[in-house]
Amino acid sequence: MVFRDLSGERLQLIDGETVLGEGPVIEVINPATEELLLSVPEASPGQLDRAVRSARRAFDSGEWPAMSAEQRARLLEHVWRTLMAHEDELLDSLIAETGAAVSSAKPVQFGEAMSFLRWFADAARRVPVVKTPPDFVLTQTAGEVRAVPVGVVAAIAAFNYPLLIAMLKVGAALAAGCTTVLMPSPRTPVTTLMLGRLLNDCGLPPGVVNVLVGEAGIAKALTEHPLVDKISFTGSDHVGALVAEQAGRNIKGVVLELGGKSPCVVMPGGTAGPAVDTALRRLFRNAGQGCKSPSRILVHEDEYDTAVAQARKTVGEITVGDPLDPATDVGPVIRAAERDRIAGVVADAVANGAEVLASAALPDLGKGFWSPPTVIGGVTNADSISQNEIFGPVAVLLPYRDVDEAVAIANDTRFGLAGYVYGPDTPAALEVAQRIRAGSVFVNGGVDRPDTPGGGFKASGIGREGGDYGISEFYQWQNLRWAL
Repeated sequence: MVFRDLSGERLQLIDGETVLGEGPVIEVINPATEELLLSVPEASPGQLDRAVRSARRAFDSGEWPAMSAEQRARLLEHVWRTLMAHEDELLDSLIAETGAAVSSAKPVQFGEAMSFLRWFADAARRVPVVKTPPDFVLTQTAGEVRAVPVGVVAAIAAFNYPLLIAMLKVGAALAAGCTTVLMPSPRTPVTTLMLGRLLNDCGLPPGVVNVLVGEAGIAKALTEHPLVDKISFTGSDHVGALVAEQAGRNIKGVVLELGGKSPCVVMPGGTAGPAVDTALRRLFRNAGQGCKSPSRILVHEDEYDTAVAQARKTVGEITVGDPLDPATDVGPVIRAAERDRIAGVVADAVANGAEVLASAALPDLGKGFWSPPTVIGGVTNADSISQNEIFGPVAVLLPYRDVDEAVAIANDTRFGLAGYVYGPDTPAALEVAQRIRAGSVFVNGGVDRPDTPGGGFKASGIGREGGDYGISEFYQWQNLRWAL
């Protein structure tokens, strides 16, 4: 794969036209090579205003909301086919800007994104309308409750899965009949900018999707814009709280997919080895940069030594290196500052009594922001490394005495995005899973599906993404009544 240089091109999309940003230049770095990937001027406040107004106009008087559900579904299916035809180009940019290993980037970064888009395209045909029967006794009325699109959606994505997050937000919003302004992370804007151009080429009406790049100031202007009806944001719980505050001042709805410190409960009964191996490989696959990653692995105290042995074996088998090499399991983290921060978290834990149970070898490539996949022991769930999201390839291994204590440890966190349970039989594991306070709990290897919702409890967020639940976030419910 050879990434095509896009610097200097008109990459941002406003009202159906590609434009060059008018703000300061953002430099996008390849985290595996440290080379400059793209220089892109961020959007100016004036361009942001134009984009929002174009989305407003496209919603209030444009073609998109006036289309039938079938017409929108067919156009979204055309978008899916177009993106599938550009798989190599999009995958190339995803790997170049995120550093994700091709072994996981192809099925997850690209593959899951396309699965969600394809599902949303079909779901766009199903616009909920609930008929209410005549009532001659109390109110002497009949009517219906209709789902109507909420309006203009501000979609703000995180750096770790740029295409997948964009599809979760924009795919659902378009399926509901909304218009959008999409803003990727300034660390990984390249694939999203390419996405905007492809969407525009697919014949979406002008203003239905606008794509801008900007730092925090432009993102704040987007969330506070009076013509935005709803905000969908993925990022840290700290920034999510600021977004919610900004939205609240302007009486806007929000969908927030925030951080996680997801527990993986390994029930006693001989599954410790396979479960620890699976959990660690799931955590490490995007260099630990995933909110749902199983970063706290809980094993029964009688099986702790088995879990440690398996962790050392798994980490020893992990290959960290060139993301373009199919044999690579783990690529770099996104920036040098993140690499150094993660190393500092591990060093602080060790200084306070923690033990590094296993740490993977790093490549000798001379360049790149490499962070070793690491397993930490000798800590409790109260320690900082067990409570705070690291967003890197670091797991803690925690022993427990019985299943009740395991559930208590799993729930002893301010987060509640995901959980994992492995047990000798599925019914027993399901009983434990239902006791975990998290928006998604994966049992004995269960995985995300595009027809099911993801989202968090507690500080992990508000609202849901995926499935009909995700589309419904972009509806308002209109109650129509008529007298009989």
